[in-house]
Amino acid sequence: MTAPAIEDLLREQAPQVLGALVRRYGHFDLAEDAVQEALIAAAAQWPQTGPPDNPRAWLITVAARRLTDLLRSEQARRRREDDTAALALPGAWLSPAADRPPPDGDDTLILLFLCCHPALAPNLQVALTLRSVGGLTTREIARAFFVPEPAMSRRITRAKQRIKDSGLPFRLPCEAERGERGKAVLHVLYLIFTEGYASTTGPDLVRGELTTEAIRLARIAHRLLPGDAEAAGLLALMLLTDARRPARRAPDGSLVPLAEQDRSLWRRDHIAEGAGLITRTLPKGPAGPYQLQAAIAALHDEAPSAAQTDWPQIAALYEVLIRVSGNPMAVLNHAVALAMVHGPQAGLRRLADAEAALSGHHRVHAVRAHLLEMSGDREGARAEYERAAARTASLQEQRYLYGRAARQ
Repeated sequence: MTAPAIEDLLREQAPQVLGALVRRYGHFDLAEDAVQEALIAAAAQWPQTGPPDNPRAWLITVAARRLTDLLRSEQARRRREDDTAALALPGAWLSPAADRPPPDGDDTLILLFLCCHPALAPNLQVALTLRSVGGLTTREIARAFFVPEPAMSRRITRAKQRIKDSGLPFRLPCEAERGERGKAVLHVLYLIFTEGYASTTGPDLVRGELTTEAIRLARIAHRLLPGDAEAAGLLALMLLTDARRPARRAPDGSLVPLAEQDRSLWRRDHIAEGAGLITRTLPKGPAGPYQLQAAIAALHDEAPSAAQTDWPQIAALYEVLIRVSGNPMAVLNHAVALAMVHGPQAGLRRLADAEAALSGHHRVHAVRAHLLEMSGDREGARAEYERAAARTASLQEQRYLYGRAARQ
């Protein structure tokens, strides 16, 4: 196998190995350290020897041995009989059967549920998911979110400690909890994707490493939750949105709005896969927010040109989305859709409905500026573009908005 193929294999196996160790031995922190050392050993050996017949079992065996060493060191350090007893590993746990799958579900899915436990704040859920399931290093996560590495390290440590203190067993949540916990998992993956596709801070408009990782994790969630229509909807939404990424930036890195993008650059494989997912999912029952957003994205992606976009259907879908989710951001998009169907004044009237919930948000001013520009109020549009630019922390968005203001 080539080195990139081995890297992909290790990336796929890492959360399964970590999940297996945590399920059997507990000690999230030490198990994660042990898995990292096993991955390093594999990355050094496998390019020369080739991967073993059962890579997962090999990694679990090596990681379990290392975890035993770490636990023994911890026992010696604490030097207290009660702690030693608590940390001792029963001999049965070290049996060759350590690579058997869990009786109640896939380890990766259990690990996703654990990282997205509702006891954790969303920022902790995101950081822990990227670290433990995504396999990103603390430095990579800190760089992605423009946080100093020590601060991100503390954030991840805090998340692990809260999980440890909660006493939550490593298993799938019961049926009564699984629905809400599943929503938390999908929400975390959505947050990772949106931060990558439309960066809220820093110099980069898009951070492909986050969007790529979010799609990879969404594929895992969809595979492990085959009956969850929203898991399919989220994956479809990510694919249909990410399909436009190659056309979203000009050669100088600046933002290119949807209406002005070169559609020949869009990824047709993503569009076909995403549209197929949502076409199969929507007829099966009441649509959730991710399915509705995916359906809207499909209408944009399948339009031959901006002028041929089916705005009446998009406006109707936004009305359903608002009823289902109550999301004020959907009201902003609905205002734009109404403007495209009925004219800018209809959009401006709808925009007023979102102002209370989104007071001060830069997108309110950006949408109003666009609608005022459509109506011919160039002075009003210039002022709103400038207000929007002053309120966003994204340098590329600022650049785009100030440029629009200058053209009025």
